[in-house]
Amino acid sequence: MKRLLVVLVLLVAAACGLVVAAQYGVGPVVITKEGQQKIILIFGRPRAVTEPGVALRVPLLETVRELDRRLLYLNTPPSKITTRDQETLVIDNYAAWRIDDPVKFAQAFPAGRSAAEPQIDQVVRGAVREVVGKQTLAEVVTGKRAEIMHQITARTNQSLSPFGIEMVDVRINRTELPKTTEENVYERMKTERERRARKFRAEGEERARRIRAEADREARVIVANARRDSEIARGEGDARAAGIYAAAYGANPELYAFLRSLEAYRKTIGERTTLVLSPKSEFFRYLDGSSPDGERR
Repeated sequence: MKRLLVVLVLLVAAACGLVVAAQYGVGPVVITKEGQQKIILIFGRPRAVTEPGVALRVPLLETVRELDRRLLYLNTPPSKITTRDQETLVIDNYAAWRIDDPVKFAQAFPAGRSAAEPQIDQVVRGAVREVVGKQTLAEVVTGKRAEIMHQITARTNQSLSPFGIEMVDVRINRTELPKTTEENVYERMKTERERRARKFRAEGEERARRIRAEADREARVIVANARRDSEIARGEGDARAAGIYAAAYGANPELYAFLRSLEAYRKTIGERTTLVLSPKSEFFRYLDGSSPDGERR
């Protein structure tokens, strides 16, 4: 019983020793943590790539190289780039990448990440300069910004794939104009806005003239139609009035003649009016007591 207990203690101690040794990179046990990937090398040649967990190696004959499995970031310093329309931009970007093939990466960069980042930075800068240089200022700033970043990512990924690197994304942080260029651009924008304002004002004035002319024409038509309708209505009224007068006067012609004579007197004879007429004039036939047929009353 004591011997079994001793054996168990020795086994536990050995296991603990192997785990501790594995933490320091020695011993036959290789422990790979989450976010890590390790290459087991035999005489400098890769034999296996470990996954998170426990693996075995031959001590002294095989060595282990640790690489990062996580997403890595690289900030690129700002650089000046000339666009297709000869505008200079100051562009600041960053790259998100990971080690896709640890064997290729280890062979390409024996010194590890510190040696890979300058290469990645150079490739990203070249892709940014190439893609942005084919675009105009407006396309870079607003119109095609997402498409431009997608093209840069694809070009960078294509260049770095042989080194075991996967370029996940390349993003433009900042896009600015140099001070001298900024003033020129603002001046051109101001001139363009003024030109467009003049164009819009001219178009508005032309439309206003057309609207006013159309309104004046419609007003003249409406007034002419109203005058025509009023003349027609007035003529119809006069005709109806004449008919009424004719019917009334036809019923008593003598009264009609008498009223017409009185109307003539009122319009002709006023204050201090002197008329020189024959006493037998037809005009005064009702003033001397005679009837229209010559009979005296």
